[in-house]
Amino acid sequence: MPSRWEQIVVDSQDPARLARWWGEALGYEIVEEGDDRDGHYVEIRRRPDELPGLLFGENTDVKRVKNRLHLDLRPDDQEAEVERLVGMGARPVDIGQGDVPWVLLADPEGNEFCVLAARKS
Repeated sequence: MPSRWEQIVVDSQDPARLARWWGEALGYEIVEEGDDRDGHYVEIRRRPDELPGLLFGENTDVKRVKNRLHLDLRPDDQEAEVERLVGMGARPVDIGQGDVPWVLLADPEGNEFCVLAARKS
């Protein structure tokens, strides 16, 4: 039997702050928050019983290079969503992507993510 995708883990200097930011960005809610041997962690999901989730775990390292894994968001209105996310604290990022149909942003801790154009019907 294959494995089931449970969550994506995001290292974060401030897990509570970043989880709340992503929770607002995605319309997710906090389903668990606590401390373990590695420090503070917060998990968010669309609904408590719906997987996968995003787990933000404490890590004091500073992000230095482009992410090797990132989220792609597909809103109904790309321009409005970019404006909303930037208003929440995201910032545009240029990694040399050139002229592309998506917008590359970074969350408050510098993790890159893409905002795609609406899917064509």
